[in-house]
Amino acid sequence: MENKSKKTYWPHMILGFLAIGITLGYWTVKSANSLPVQEVNKYMLKYQQADLSINQILEKKIAFDKAYSIELKNVEMMVMTDNINSNRPQPNVVKLVKGDNSFSYVVHTKDGKTVNDVNASFLLTQPHSRTEDVMIESVPFSNGMYRIDKLNIQKPGRYTLQFRATIGDKTGYSEIAAYLNP
Repeated sequence: MENKSKKTYWPHMILGFLAIGITLGYWTVKSANSLPVQEVNKYMLKYQQADLSINQILEKKIAFDKAYSIELKNVEMMVMTDNINSNRPQPNVVKLVKGDNSFSYVVHTKDGKTVNDVNASFLLTQPHSRTEDVMIESVPFSNGMYRIDKLNIQKPGRYTLQFRATIGDKTGYSEIAAYLNP
């Protein structure tokens, strides 16, 4: 006679693995949504736009760099000490102040003449966030410089000062790191 009272646990094991799989899937989606991915502002464009037209962007930048240069003036720089554990030198960064900040850019030809008919734009951004971006589409020209006045910065941390200058079919970019102490 057969023993029909023998218990099998494999259906319970299958349901347990299924419950664990669903729980881990839910946890993965929930933790991934809690840390959203921020878009990059390289070349003052959305990532997708820059990716689609990177060849034209680089051609215009190379043409600009051959004839012109962009220089940031009248700012205080923080002297960075090099990391002894790394072989990469640390570039100096612009020191920001809490409250109103002003930036002055000069666009000049390679022989030193100031260019005054530039279509200039400016972007203040943080490296890993776009929530506090400040974009100025048309930077005014006065006293030989392209000036951004009274830019209010309150949140301490790292920033990037991006300046784009377009002259005809040539476009140049300046990207300089900045820091606001807490």
